[in-house]
Amino acid sequence: MKSALKKSPIPETRAYLARMLSEPVFDPHWHFHSENQLFLVLKGSGTRFIGDSVKPYKAGDITFTGPNLPHLWRSENEEEQEMNIAWSEGVVIYFREDFLGKNILQSDEAIRLRQVFHKSLRGIEFTEQSAVTLKRLMLELLPMKGFDGILHLLKILNFISNTKEFKILASPGYTNTLREADTERMFKVYAYVMKNFKRKMTLTDLAKLTNMTPTSFSRYFKQHANKSFSEFVSEIRIGHACKLLIEKKMNVSQACYESGFQTLSNFNKQFKSITKRTPLSYKKEYEVY
Repeated sequence: MKSALKKSPIPETRAYLARMLSEPVFDPHWHFHSENQLFLVLKGSGTRFIGDSVKPYKAGDITFTGPNLPHLWRSENEEEQEMNIAWSEGVVIYFREDFLGKNILQSDEAIRLRQVFHKSLRGIEFTEQSAVTLKRLMLELLPMKGFDGILHLLKILNFISNTKEFKILASPGYTNTLREADTERMFKVYAYVMKNFKRKMTLTDLAKLTNMTPTSFSRYFKQHANKSFSEFVSEIRIGHACKLLIEKKMNVSQACYESGFQTLSNFNKQFKSITKRTPLSYKKEYEVY
């Protein structure tokens, strides 16, 4: 089985790496690496896992993940993946935190950059007009070479250091406790849940999948995901329901049962707990008039 922990994507002779992605799936494995990563989704949708954050993703989303923060973008189009169709397109920029040397990060001028690097350890999603501007800046970097590219990367970092239009993704208490072998096991769990969340799943099912007892699996999952397995499944189901409400224009009842919930009352309770809104108010908020 291939290692889920990637080697450095940046050649030793380079300060950064920026490239266009056009692939069946963005991430074949739940993984982490030592580089900072800026990532823009140009095409595709599915579920995004960053640390203990589980959210739907769509075209236009931009995230910044710091070193050793586990992440995975899982496309919802499994048939296209199996047929090797390039359903997913995006732009990724990798760079090391000290690519200009350690001294400059300790300077007074770099205080905001140090702050944004610290926030990136939990993952950052850029929103509103800042996401639009950042998309343009990232696309402009792609053809650049030499020192022009480094100067433009600094322009991008200066922009994200000053914007207030962002959300922190992983919870305050999240720390990466994964070892390389754990990423394989957690990816197997995530893949199973994504494929089966519409039906009833038990701890016994997942225990068999991971060669553990139900009690051991429950403890293991909470340790590495920073939440219980049932909470994780609810997040996946609610994320799917959100897509059905907005993109498929389903009513609340349809979205409830299509997402694996057995009762409307439990669906409404879980939906409000996770999104801080009722399904109806969420639908109205994102409705296009």
